[in-house]
Amino acid sequence: MTANSLFTRLRDACAEDWEAYVAHPFIRGIQDGTLPEACFRHYLIQDYLFLIHFGRAYALAAYKADTLQDIRAAAENLRVITDVEMGLHVEFCREWGLSEDEMQSAPEAEENMAYTRYVLERGMAGDVLDLHVALAPCMCGYADIGRRLSEDPATVWEDNPYRAWIDMYASDDYQDGTAHALVAMDRLYERRAGENRMPDLIRTFGQATRLEIGFWQMGMNAAT
Repeated sequence: MTANSLFTRLRDACAEDWEAYVAHPFIRGIQDGTLPEACFRHYLIQDYLFLIHFGRAYALAAYKADTLQDIRAAAENLRVITDVEMGLHVEFCREWGLSEDEMQSAPEAEENMAYTRYVLERGMAGDVLDLHVALAPCMCGYADIGRRLSEDPATVWEDNPYRAWIDMYASDDYQDGTAHALVAMDRLYERRAGENRMPDLIRTFGQATRLEIGFWQMGMNAAT
């Protein structure tokens, strides 16, 4: 990402919230392997439910798009989530003793509902750029976290039960996918926005980032 990319500008405008998100105690527990397993299992179940709504958001992005290029990009993101990422998530969760039936029947946490409905609301009330900005903290945040943990000498690798999770988000595939999404968001900004839209986009990005913090805290609260 470049210094002038839309994501960089949004992240820098919400720097305090962003740091609280990517360096949350939940993430520090993943980094050193001390996160209680009950917290991680609860997170995995809610993340499965979250991904369903993430897929809905990209379906909405296709509907909101006004060029074939953007429709195809949204359709590809939807395909990756439903056909690839969901499958990988189910396989990963199976290793943690969680079946897909169990996750499908789990109640949706309030923090999950607040976040996913906010994203969908921004897409319904605004345009496709508003929707992509609301989605950005999720994909970009996980990429930032994966990169940070993989490069940080303080990360514990040996006997860390969360190593596979770190490797997944630090992988070239995930990092490259995020980079392509950021290019698409810059393209939307060039076509649909000017500087007068930045305050609203910053508010959307900041709120979505705070809801991500709440998602981590939801996982932490499972230990209490």
